[in-house]
Amino acid sequence: MRAAIALGEQAQGRTAPNPNVGCVIVKQGRVVGKGATQPGGRPHAEAVALKEAGDAAAGATVYVTLEPCAHESTRGPACTDLLIAAGVDRVVIGTRDPDTRTKGKGIARLQDAGIEVEVGRLRDAAAASMAGFFTRLERGRPLVTLKLAMSLDGKIALPSGESKWITGEDARRHVHEIRARSDMILVGRGTYAADAPRLDVRLPGLEDYSPRKALLTSGEGIEGWARLASPEDVYGLADVNDLLVEGGSGAASAFLAADLVDRLLIYRAPILIGEGKSSLGYIGLTALADAHRRWRFVSAEMLGIDRLEVYERDRTEGS
Repeated sequence: MRAAIALGEQAQGRTAPNPNVGCVIVKQGRVVGKGATQPGGRPHAEAVALKEAGDAAAGATVYVTLEPCAHESTRGPACTDLLIAAGVDRVVIGTRDPDTRTKGKGIARLQDAGIEVEVGRLRDAAAASMAGFFTRLERGRPLVTLKLAMSLDGKIALPSGESKWITGEDARRHVHEIRARSDMILVGRGTYAADAPRLDVRLPGLEDYSPRKALLTSGEGIEGWARLASPEDVYGLADVNDLLVEGGSGAASAFLAADLVDRLLIYRAPILIGEGKSSLGYIGLTALADAHRRWRFVSAEMLGIDRLEVYERDRTEGS
């Protein structure tokens, strides 16, 4: 299952509106097929893995991160039907599909065909690998990740506006990896006017993984870019699972004030700037108490000389 999760994560940012599923087929202790959901959402991971396995799929065990689809589609056959036709013996599922067209139906159809089914293997890790898809189905919008690159004292630029580069090469390389796993990347009008950012992926072999671009502005849009007049417009992004908000302070503050940020990536450089441009403006807080218990620490790591801290919005009751 860990291998299936890793395969699915490699497809993140390429499969929306479908989930980035991973699948591994094992027979007699040997991997005979593997696959992930392909760009655009088809073929599904199971179809890719079954094609690679061929006749070896008969009697095999299938590890798949999400419940195989059971609904009819003009884009291809249901994965439950493919698994049944292939004659697999057992299907191990990471997590159930929240899509009401399949939820529970895929499991039931496999069991009705005499296939042994196990549900919940590495459930949390499997669901986390498809968090954007789950967020879109449960909340009606993409998972929103906010990236902030700042000095130790929370500045993103000198008073003159100079901001290249706050962080080092390792941190910037990591940002490009995050871009490659995003369906869409957004900046505010001020950042676009000041920096004319390319917002592409500049890592060897991943250039084709560059996400679509979006601009947060109440004014005129840009040809070829999606336009969001307000953060709440994310609810209209029906074909986006993962949205990355990269800058600047106005866009970041607007999304935080609207409580539409699900994950924070804070790249902290070991420098002090003093007077300069703050990473954030007003984010809607009226009392210090409201700032507490909102963010849950996830992880931290060193990227060269810089430190990356990851936080998730705690949306449990009372947070």
